[in-house]
Amino acid sequence: MTLTPTLFDSATPPATPAVSTTAGPRPGISLTVYGLPAPQGSKRHVGNGVMIESSKKVKPWRQDVKQAALDAVQGLADWTPLDGPLVASMVFTFARPKGHYRTGRNAHLLRDGAPPRPHGMPDLSKILRCTEDSLKGIVWHDDARVVGYGRLGKFYAGTDAADVLSMPGCVIRVWPLDDAAEVQA
Repeated sequence: MTLTPTLFDSATPPATPAVSTTAGPRPGISLTVYGLPAPQGSKRHVGNGVMIESSKKVKPWRQDVKQAALDAVQGLADWTPLDGPLVASMVFTFARPKGHYRTGRNAHLLRDGAPPRPHGMPDLSKILRCTEDSLKGIVWHDDARVVGYGRLGKFYAGTDAADVLSMPGCVIRVWPLDDAAEVQA
């Protein structure tokens, strides 16, 4: 299967997914989510067997991911959630803290000790879990179908790297395992 070059063009995330229309296996999909990536962490018991998420940021992030996924598949008349072994790529973008910048007339410059990538909270694995669960039934049948990752990471906004946004969010790409080698080549 030949995928369109815009499907995984990292220069600018597409507003709508670029999906191949050639015959063959189901095409991949690409979507961009804007919002603050949130970790799916611990739950707390509030009584009568009711458990709620500890983080108040989870629900808005899940809604942002679901809406972006629905928008991405909306224009595809015959879209059904992907099934079978899948490979995903998720690049999460975070705002750089103000403490990473100098002060005064050099406030636009990074401090010498500013880390190049986020290496603290939230945990990448917990953000990934929350994002995967949000795509269930829209992009894929279940996140258990994901057998590997092409690219997975946390970056600061404005970093010069593929799929890094200029504001907080995530670029998500999913394709069938059979097509993954072709896409990553």
